[in-house]
Amino acid sequence: MADGKEDPAVFTSTALPSDPRLLATVTNAYLGTRVYRDILHVNGVYNGAAGDTHRADIPSPVNVRMMVPGADSLAETFTLNTRTGTFSHVLQSTDYTATHQIYAHHSLVHLMAFSITIRQSAHTTQPVTVQLQTPFVPKSQDLDLNQGPDFQGAHYIYGKTLVPEVEGGPCPTVHMLWTPVPQTLTLCRGERERSWEFLTAVAESEEEAKRSYSEGLALVAAGSLHSSHVHAWAALWRGCCVDLDGPLPLRQALCGCLYYLLSSIPPQGNPGFVFHGISPGGLSNGTRGEDYWGHVFWDQDTWMFPNILLFYPEAARAILEYRIRTLEGALRNAQEQGYKGAKFPWESAATGREVCPEEIYGAQEIHVTGDVLMAFEQYYRTTQDQKLFREDGGWELVSAVAQYWCSRMVWSQEEQCYHIKGVMPPDEYHYRVDNSVYTNAVAQRSLNFAADVARDFLIPVPEEWVDCAKKVKVPFDAEKKYHPEYDGYSPGEPVKQADVVLLGFPLMHPMSSEVRRNDLEMYEPVTELDGPAMTWSMFAVGWLELKEVQRARSQLDKCFSNITEPFKIWVENSDGSGAVNFLTGMGGFLQAVLFGYTGFRITKTSLRFHPAFPDDINKLKVTGVSYLGNKLKFTVTKEEIRIKVTESPQDPPASPLEAVLEESGQWFPLREGQSVSFPTAAGWIQRSSTKAI
Repeated sequence: MADGKEDPAVFTSTALPSDPRLLATVTNAYLGTRVYRDILHVNGVYNGAAGDTHRADIPSPVNVRMMVPGADSLAETFTLNTRTGTFSHVLQSTDYTATHQIYAHHSLVHLMAFSITIRQSAHTTQPVTVQLQTPFVPKSQDLDLNQGPDFQGAHYIYGKTLVPEVEGGPCPTVHMLWTPVPQTLTLCRGERERSWEFLTAVAESEEEAKRSYSEGLALVAAGSLHSSHVHAWAALWRGCCVDLDGPLPLRQALCGCLYYLLSSIPPQGNPGFVFHGISPGGLSNGTRGEDYWGHVFWDQDTWMFPNILLFYPEAARAILEYRIRTLEGALRNAQEQGYKGAKFPWESAATGREVCPEEIYGAQEIHVTGDVLMAFEQYYRTTQDQKLFREDGGWELVSAVAQYWCSRMVWSQEEQCYHIKGVMPPDEYHYRVDNSVYTNAVAQRSLNFAADVARDFLIPVPEEWVDCAKKVKVPFDAEKKYHPEYDGYSPGEPVKQADVVLLGFPLMHPMSSEVRRNDLEMYEPVTELDGPAMTWSMFAVGWLELKEVQRARSQLDKCFSNITEPFKIWVENSDGSGAVNFLTGMGGFLQAVLFGYTGFRITKTSLRFHPAFPDDINKLKVTGVSYLGNKLKFTVTKEEIRIKVTESPQDPPASPLEAVLEESGQWFPLREGQSVSFPTAAGWIQRSSTKAI
């Protein structure tokens, strides 16, 4: 690759960051922690009422630090290998190497583990002793913990959370088994190498915790615990690869973003897994007072979801199922504010009720309801999974959101259109404004999608949905040819983050190239430079749409000030404040590449492409793109696009596809295992229009 042989997926350092928030995270869909942190979290387990609810802190048995006291001239390295989902600490002398590995098992999601391996050099036979420092105390501020009997050599504690999210609601119980950790481990005289494995199993039932611990022990006995985890990560990466011939920092950033995001998604082939959403800082964060307390925002649906959907529709479905399970809470939110239908909370935890500690956001930042529905729309268009909508609650959610938007609008006799009043747009510097252009446009899109699904299912479309979608005001200044952020916005007013620019992408609101350019040029200089990390990715996508590739690059380059060393942890704001392990920023960055460089756009009937990338990138390969049941590989240079269907399953049968070029109308059948190529230009992938395929 362009920058020599350094592996962009392996992050190594001789020292840890001075700020412990910036340590690498090891998580799976169910368990998460930062390395060397004294607590871990369980997906969906919160403690505290309403605005006080936060991820319940569970004492972490994997918080162990390896040391060799009194040793001279030890070489020390810390490595996060994103390919294997493993953090390693290595101490090396001329006589021995001691390796400490920590991981959250990707496929056995109730397990976290660490191992210590000591290996002698060939020329020495002296015993080697390492110390294990563990500050573990089986206590929690969030759980009433009790000690149970040991099980297969493991200690056992269990306990309920203390305070339910809503009065009378459930307090989940957590059960944890872990291998006791000795103070020292010794490789005896004459031994060449030895490994010790330590397991932690966590579940919400005693039976599941014991089953998982036993399964882990069996894998340890077979010598395959870590290799089974590595195998699961290898399979994950095979189905989701973004590789580019370009600058090493960009390639490293992509590997880091994908690792942290993929760490958060449900394991493949486990459709029964109950998923509780992704918070901005992920499972490793979210204790009381930290990283928005582990709540789920639009960050999940708008910023992270499109990347997950592109590669892993099964995991995307699990995210949507979380929203379906919390629909009852959303219905209550709307009712309490005097509206019909479902209003999704600005901050969501276990129930779908509003858990934002500050009332203003829950009351006014209502665009989140449209953001949730946009994720459902993108999923519907790319999968045609009618079962989710017909049988599994999707249609009830879609229609409830449409009802909400209709009830939230008021008719303006003066302007002869519908208004949405008293809102906070994505730009949180402004509040109680009327007709936020983003909010109104996403409401319009919600209503149009709801009507489309109704027609597909032969359900009568309420006239109100059509009328409100057609007549809702989307502010536009015809003289200056740009979109004011809201009624009364004055050009030059400071903006906190990406707002109006989101009309072009991801909303794809109809506008000319001139208007798209004017929006970018109007808002770029007034947007907070140190604001939330996802902002500049969206400006980059806008400039890529207009084929201004160097302007796009300058916007994307701003993101690098939010990426910290050595483990590529993102911070929300470039001054280091806000959430850490900021998956939202990573999601925006990935979209700039996956939807910006490729020009991918999900439409009603196609997956469009129109590549453009800066001069310092020669080739982009995206493997594992999912569309209508198929898996596709795109290889793009400035001269040529090559598309290959790598998988086209027969059970259930994937839709046969074809590629169509926009300008010439030329079409190419896409058959499994075969590649087609053509000069780089705009086009789309669609369901095959001919029976000959």
